Amino acid sequence: MHEINGNIAEIFVGLGGILLLGTLTDFIGKRSFLPRVTLLLILGVMTGEQGFGLIPDLLNKNFEWVATSALLVVGFLLGGQFDLKTLRGSRKELVWISSFGALITLSVVVAGLWFTSLSFPIILILACIASATAPAPIVDIIVENKEKSPFSRLLLRIVAIDDIWALMLFSVGLAVMSVQLDNGNGTTELLRASFQIFGAMFLGVLIGVPAAQLTGRITPGQPSLVEALGLVFSCGGIAIWLDVSFLIAVMTMGAVITNLASHHEYAFHEIENIEWPFMVVFFVLAGASLEFESLGQISVIGGIYIVCRAAGKVLGAWIGASLSQASPQVKKWMGLAMLPQAGVEIGMALIAASQFPQYRQLILSLVISATIFFELVGPLLTQYAIKRAAENSPSP
Repeated sequence: MHEINGNIAEIFVGLGGILLLGTLTDFIGKRSFLPRVTLLLILGVMTGEQGFGLIPDLLNKNFEWVATSALLVVGFLLGGQFDLKTLRGSRKELVWISSFGALITLSVVVAGLWFTSLSFPIILILACIASATAPAPIVDIIVENKEKSPFSRLLLRIVAIDDIWALMLFSVGLAVMSVQLDNGNGTTELLRASFQIFGAMFLGVLIGVPAAQLTGRITPGQPSLVEALGLVFSCGGIAIWLDVSFLIAVMTMGAVITNLASHHEYAFHEIENIEWPFMVVFFVLAGASLEFESLGQISVIGGIYIVCRAAGKVLGAWIGASLSQASPQVKKWMGLAMLPQAGVEIGMALIAASQFPQYRQLILSLVISATIFFELVGPLLTQYAIKRAAENSPSP
């Protein structure tokens, strides 16, 4: 009994300390050029195993649970950006920039790694992983800076569907890798990935349609926080149980609700009110889980991967923006704003490593080390790009 009480005490003291320190980083962030995300990651590094070892092991061991909760909240809010009425003016930009941002990144990474010692299947799978963008830090930077410009709204929408493109490319990459390495059936891999994507969309619609009509009826027009979180966690839990993408499921549900619930949009406001505590715990524990010894294994190949991914995102966004006749601000800054990378990429790396154990060390060390770089540097560049785009926007 004493041991159980001790564990419970550790968890609550740890969570309380993280949230209080999160308040401090919020204070520092408002008075410095560093975004809150980067400050929280640094705080996590300092208090985690790489630093002073202050975070209880029980919290570190349950990081996946915390990360999933935070991403469910972020995914739901991103889905709320897909209001068809407001999308009419930016639909062309959204499709062109997001698709070229993913495809050009894949192409540039393949071209860069082609001259290394890696085989083509490994190059392809790494390039597919590179095409993804982390939504959580970008969402927080926009919220922190209270940005409601056309640029920031378009960025949120692009990031929301960016991972869908990445998952589709990754599924094709896995299929090619399976066939070339004689480790499986490429068709099976494609079918599995299709089920994860389209099954998630179907689930989001299945829950979102009745939710749009039934929520906000107890207090007319005002869904409670309990309703909103109940929907988000139920949808996410069912998606995980069915082995489909929980991020795509909650994004789809959010998009359905925002378009069909004509009597309210309060669910999104309620979730926004509690988003920050989730993000604080998520980013601190993410920082605490970073293993900097991976950086020592990055070598020349890792450097090429990082440079090519950054170049691919910037070039792809520029091409997509040019083809869609986007504003000069979008052409110049959108690619830089899309550089953060985090959880989805690690998940892809773990899937590839489990299916091809002979390449496990190579894939994980390279992707994790690159993720550490983009997790720390990416938010800084995103914040810089958003501010520069706002400064250079024409006055109304």
